[in-house]
Amino acid sequence: MRKKFKVLAVVAVISTSSFVFGQSSPQAKVIAHYFHGSFRCVTCTNMEKYSKEAIETNFKDDLASGRLEFKAVNIEERGNEHFVDDYKLYTKSLILSRVKDGKEVKSKNLDKIWELARNKQKFMDYVTGEIREFMKDTQ
Repeated sequence: MRKKFKVLAVVAVISTSSFVFGQSSPQAKVIAHYFHGSFRCVTCTNMEKYSKEAIETNFKDDLASGRLEFKAVNIEERGNEHFVDDYKLYTKSLILSRVKDGKEVKSKNLDKIWELARNKQKFMDYVTGEIREFMKDTQ
């Protein structure tokens, strides 16, 4: 009985120390925002679809753990206008945003999506590679 108690005490100390020293603190996460307007052409709709597919296919574990999120955002809807200034948006865009402790610490515009919009595989490879590279600091 004493041995079981000692084991439980050790486990409790380890768990508590992990929490106290920040190992259980919230991790940084990456949000992939696809920004669009109310009018959506076929190319714009495809870019959102390809982005989402690349993320859901290649980052299942990251999505499940909350380390990665995908959000489609209409910048013309009330409350979303600030994104235009925040990211200097001038067209439909896929922006990666690293968030830590509720604040954005880094962002990147995946500006080649327009060049690759007519080639689904190259588009998905580009998005996947950029997200992998961007997520390295969130592990």
